[in-house]
Amino acid sequence: MAKITGFMEYERELPRRRPVAERVYDWLEVYEEFPGEALKKQAARCMDCGIPFCHQGCPLGNIIPDWNDMVWRDQWHRAIERMHATNNFPEFTGRVCPAPCEAACVLGINDDPVTIKQMEVSIADRAWDEGWVKPEPAETKTGKRVAVIGSGPAGLACSQQLARAGHDVVLYEREDRIGGLLRYGIPDFKLRKFHIDRRIDQMEAEGVQFKPGVNVGVDVDVRELRTQFDAICLTGGATHARDLDVSGRELEGVYLAMDYLPLQNKRVAGDEIPDESFISAEGKRVIILGGGDTGADCLGTAHRQGAAEVKQFELLSRPPDTRPEENPWPTWPNIYRVSSAHEEGGVRDYSILTTKLTGENGKLKQLHGVRVEFEPKDGRMAMREVPGSEFVEEVDLLLLAMGFLGPEKPGMLEQLGVKLTERGNVWADENKMTSVPGVFTAGDMTRGQSLIVWAIAEGRAAARGIDKHLMGETVLP
Repeated sequence: MAKITGFMEYERELPRRRPVAERVYDWLEVYEEFPGEALKKQAARCMDCGIPFCHQGCPLGNIIPDWNDMVWRDQWHRAIERMHATNNFPEFTGRVCPAPCEAACVLGINDDPVTIKQMEVSIADRAWDEGWVKPEPAETKTGKRVAVIGSGPAGLACSQQLARAGHDVVLYEREDRIGGLLRYGIPDFKLRKFHIDRRIDQMEAEGVQFKPGVNVGVDVDVRELRTQFDAICLTGGATHARDLDVSGRELEGVYLAMDYLPLQNKRVAGDEIPDESFISAEGKRVIILGGGDTGADCLGTAHRQGAAEVKQFELLSRPPDTRPEENPWPTWPNIYRVSSAHEEGGVRDYSILTTKLTGENGKLKQLHGVRVEFEPKDGRMAMREVPGSEFVEEVDLLLLAMGFLGPEKPGMLEQLGVKLTERGNVWADENKMTSVPGVFTAGDMTRGQSLIVWAIAEGRAAARGIDKHLMGETVLP
């Protein structure tokens, strides 16, 4: 145990965010550096409790109390080794994971939980700075070839595990760069892309072959890949976005979030995108539909592009400030949260249903909405419109960030004919194999829209299933 009385002596502390007036004019990450001595104190708050529920809260099963003890004792090199035993990319999860481990922290029952997420990213960043992160190529090759399709966190984790097991891995990505939603869905102020690039360099040195710009199912028939590889893993994500089915949806100025966010990421990366193809919030009245992480990403991006005003509407009711009785520890707390983007400005409003859009000369001008309430009916919550609550908002740019409905069906999935679940995701057995022998799946494609930490866990599980399928046994964790 790090420090027996640490949780009584030190309060929870997080790194400060850079001043709003400074950060909204750049695309750098929002947090300032956290001093090493402050980290040691945060590590000391870990109680090393008898049953560490943080393990249960983390889909990767990260051995969190061990890291904290090692940081307290200045054993940083051991800490990254322990971290890498369960997580391929802690610098990703330490930045963009919402930290369900902290929600399950035993100290959080009656106090502020341990700063697990900050500990994770700090250990990972120091490991890179010190040069401790090295390629780990397999000592022997198996002669087996595996194609992984989709280079988000699930595909990356699956590929790295398989390469380290000795298989020849080819990772296909339809975008022009590797990284999936890490690359083009998450703004640079949350995750700068050099973090992805150096992991790609590490994986190339371990033998992974990357093929960006190849849309499997369109450019290449996936059935041809089955004849070239001993196994295939589908990690293409849940990219079928929920759309807005109202009159006026066709007006110019209405865009899906994933049509909007990637363009800015590409400009930050140095790509030349013509103004007529670029979606900008500069000088515009912006409304974002959807109150989740994607909506917040749109909000922070709109601030940096110079929007005149931004409003974010959510269909559901405003969450409570603290856990309600029906949402007890150690479950994930559905409470009101303020992200860095919300801190930067804008108006958040709840219980709003969009009824139609209107415009002039084919361009969006107004959003028509109504207030709604939720009440129990036949054992479930039913929505009803509040009479007399109709309203109209002036708007120039409407961004749809209302979540995703599962994987895209045309192309690859239709060619394979894989079995789908009732929710439209790709079905998989306990080894992550689909209904098609030798074809596996992982991440949002099989789970549905979820967290990066779940994607990595899924990718690791699929790698284990593939290795066992090819070799008859596996030593992969």
